[in-house]
Amino acid sequence: MADSEAKWYILHTYSGYENKVAADIMKVVENRNIRHLIEDVMVPTVTKTIEKDNGKVVEVEEKVYPGYVFVKMVETNDSWYICRNTRGVTGFVGPESKPTPLSEAEVRNLEQGRKETAVSFEKGDKVVIKQGVLEGFEGTVSEVDEEKNTVVVDVYNMFGEVTPTTLEITAIKKI
Repeated sequence: MADSEAKWYILHTYSGYENKVAADIMKVVENRNIRHLIEDVMVPTVTKTIEKDNGKVVEVEEKVYPGYVFVKMVETNDSWYICRNTRGVTGFVGPESKPTPLSEAEVRNLEQGRKETAVSFEKGDKVVIKQGVLEGFEGTVSEVDEEKNTVVVDVYNMFGEVTPTTLEITAIKKI
């Protein structure tokens, strides 16, 4: 069952337990000093900007794959046991709940999701908002945060006033 190189595997968890499962696995790894077996644990998330009913704009983190945790590990009896018996885990993704590593293409897609979006914006670009409550409004990019994939757009309202608004890069397009 031993593989010399760590590969990415997917654990299925109870919904809402993803972060707890990831934290518990990493705690076991640190306590037992077995980083050579389990190298990384990840719950992919995206930050979204939403407007509440009261008009307040807030940022929330959403899980990209609810109910799943990604584990980079060397498949051994120990690493399998630790992951499989963590509270909240229902099993590995694979036939008969046997760990099946992700292919190279799947790993590339997973890592690409963590990188910036292909569309790039610069300060001063004229844009139109293409989704959300402000759909159709125009503005000017005043700030770009590549790590969070967000931009601050100075939106012009119907009174000619400028309101800085943080949006996801995917929510805007260049004019």
